[in-house]
Amino acid sequence: MLAGMRYEGRLYRPPSEADSLIVQATIGCSWNHCTYCDMYSDKAYRVRDASEVREDLERAAAAFGDDVEKLFVADGDALAMPMESWRSLLTTARAELPRLRRVSCYAMARNVLAKTEEELAELRALGLRVLYIGPESGDDPTLKRIAKGDDHEAHVEAAARARRAGLALSVIVLLGVAMERSDEHARETARLVTRMDPEFVAALTVTVVPGTPLATLAKRGRFVVPEVPALLGELRTFLEHTRPTHAVFRTNHASNYLPLGGELPRDRDRILAVIDAALAGRVPLRPERHRGL
Repeated sequence: MLAGMRYEGRLYRPPSEADSLIVQATIGCSWNHCTYCDMYSDKAYRVRDASEVREDLERAAAAFGDDVEKLFVADGDALAMPMESWRSLLTTARAELPRLRRVSCYAMARNVLAKTEEELAELRALGLRVLYIGPESGDDPTLKRIAKGDDHEAHVEAAARARRAGLALSVIVLLGVAMERSDEHARETARLVTRMDPEFVAALTVTVVPGTPLATLAKRGRFVVPEVPALLGELRTFLEHTRPTHAVFRTNHASNYLPLGGELPRDRDRILAVIDAALAGRVPLRPERHRGL
């Protein structure tokens, strides 16, 4: 518990939200079927009572409200909350946190599309700024295999609707999840990111987590995490072909073997050169013992 905040179970947030206040407005994930994920497997999805969320924010504000500039709304895809819950949360946050400049949350394409453009624009006006969307892949067969729940076109449509409402997008892709479709996965994911045209792009590396459907497949020999050179090759193909207008790119998540950063398209050649150097053994990789979720 932090300054009166009431948290249930494990909390997750993107690396870029490390210095954010986290309010748990929803519990779990409204989808919760992705084969590789166990982040919310121990939670039944529900929306917390708005009065409880307000109380948490008020208590946090009393403790260190003048220091809070960023607020991350948990859990897994909090955009699924009904508008009345969002209005209560954002109005309270704006009133209680005088230096607040950004509110963000995870979102699924289907939950963006479940809200009208007018509703998304209202959330933007009330303070919501960034949506973290994890299509993981742009390859429809891969998306079906990992039970993502939304296809390539749904992510494109969701991104367009969010952009029209003035919301920034941070898109998350997943290396190593496609098995024999690695090249298709890399190229179609590059095409998807180009079409979504986000402000931020992050790549993670698949991890076989015990108890997940992916772990079951791995035990049966039906899934194997690619070797590091193949993972780096997949990342290279993705970066070579993706064409966002302007995006900050990172592989700073702990699951990755090669931390990278830069802006696309400006730093594409430099980043590709670092990947080539790593493939040639001239750049050290993150040791296995330092990787994690």
